[in-house]
This record gives sequence, structure tokens and C-alpha cells, in this order.
Amino acid sequence: MTETFAPVELLVCATCRAGQPTDIEGPRPGAQLAAALIERDWPAHVTVKTVECLSNCDSGCSVAVRGGKDRWTYVYGNFTGADDAELVHDGIVKYAATDNGLVPWRERSIHFRKNCIARIPPLEIPE
Repeated sequence: MTETFAPVELLVCATCRAGQPTDIEGPRPGAQLAAALIERDWPAHVTVKTVECLSNCDSGCSVAVRGGKDRWTYVYGNFTGADDAELVHDGIVKYAATDNGLVPWRERSIHFRKNCIARIPPLEIPE
């Protein structure tokens, strides 16, 4: 029997500059990361969306991941652009495989352990 999970959204800040000046040519690193992530092979219940700003400008490229009323939401930062797509993909696939958003500490990459900007409780907190 296949386990089904609630939908998961990966929100990628397309305006992030990753510390680069405002006058850089071409797409910003955040937009490059978003484009690289959209091209990845995701579980059927994961959707990647771009957003204009996550207000985390001092912490490189940022992403947020959320999934239903029972999962924790996370904001991660300090990504540098498209080169981090595999790192983000790995972390979000692990998140998507949980029913509550809590990936065991030792299963998270060092980057995800050290660059969690925010952890937001589920809409319905279990008793």
C-alpha cells in the first residue's frame, strides 16, 4: 500500500541577490535557484513556486517549505543560487516524506541544520 502525504509547497525567493550588488546583469541568484529547482524531479505531492521576497535579504537566497495544517513550516537561507539546487532538493524531499515536517536531526544536511531561519508550528498543534 502506498502512503499518501498532504501537498507540500516549496517557495523560492526569486528576488534574492545572495550578497551581489543591485546592478548585476541577468537573472538574480534567487531566480536561478528557482529555475533549477523547478526543473528537478519532485514527488507528486510537491509543488515549487517562486515568490517575490521572503524578507531575509541578509541571509543569501532563501526558501520556505510548508505542507498542510499538520506540518511544521521552515525557512532556510544562505543558498548561493542554482549550484545549491541538489542540496535544496534533497532536504525538501526528506521533508515531504514526513507527515509532520520534522526530519530527524541527523538526516538533515549540515546546511539545513545551520541555516534554519525560522521554524513555524503547524496550524493545528497536537495535544
